[in-house]
Amino acid sequence: METRSPLEMRALRYLAQREYSRSELEKKLCAYARSFSPEALSTVLDKLEQDGFLSAERVVEQIVRTRRSRFGSQRIVYELKEKGIDEHLIHSALLSLKETELDAALAIWQKKFGELPCTREERGKQMRFMMSRGFSMEVIQQVLSQAHEENP
Repeated sequence: METRSPLEMRALRYLAQREYSRSELEKKLCAYARSFSPEALSTVLDKLEQDGFLSAERVVEQIVRTRRSRFGSQRIVYELKEKGIDEHLIHSALLSLKETELDAALAIWQKKFGELPCTREERGKQMRFMMSRGFSMEVIQQVLSQAHEENP
């Protein structure tokens, strides 16, 4: 039976709570790993990736699944970049996000506002809210025009 190092045990405890990207887990373990060599940390992270405990693909899937109901693709892509996810994984996630962008934006707008803006100020407020959620101006305008068609 193979025994695990204290560093690997701590990493596994973190991974048991939620998915981490390699760079996130590395940052989290750095404070603890000061008594270990940098090579030991790198070796542990490599081993976790090889054993399938650490996966950037699962991190992307989790973030997209949990954030989609609240945020647009721009905000999700920003979060993925902050977590140190590779560009090719972000690109593939972005393709799937773009397919559902309008539906997600409509659902978020409907939940927050539900009715068309009456004044310019109200329209600006709704547009700023949707932009803060990570939707492009094009999608926001489509949402407002589609809502206008449904409620003339």
